[in-house]
Amino acid sequence: MEIDRTDVVAEVTAAFLGYEQALMDGDAERICGHFWDSEATVRFGLADHQYGLDEQRKWRAVQPPLPPGRRLVDTVVTAFGADLAVVTTRFGYAGGATTGRQSQTWVRLPEGWRIVTAHVSEPLRSDAG
Repeated sequence: MEIDRTDVVAEVTAAFLGYEQALMDGDAERICGHFWDSEATVRFGLADHQYGLDEQRKWRAVQPPLPPGRRLVDTVVTAFGADLAVVTTRFGYAGGATTGRQSQTWVRLPEGWRIVTAHVSEPLRSDAG
């Protein structure tokens, strides 16, 4: 298996950036269009979870837009062969620390690159010195 084929990394990077733009635009239909249309699709959010794209569509329809100034750092796209890639990144918003973490598994399907699983989290903060 060839790791990090440049063409695959470029394709997934473009798909990921399209997803991010849809997220920043608050376009629920475009966001969901980046996910595999299946009951097997799983997304874990900060305080939510969806099993299947239909659940995610319902959840996205009532979500407020993200705060302005979203930025990504340390984004890594790792491709495994021609049809599977993992994207990891950290994110933050203007005026705040970069605290969020995001991971996505992308698979090349007949309809194109789609997210099959996603996980968004923030580390627990400790007030202990």
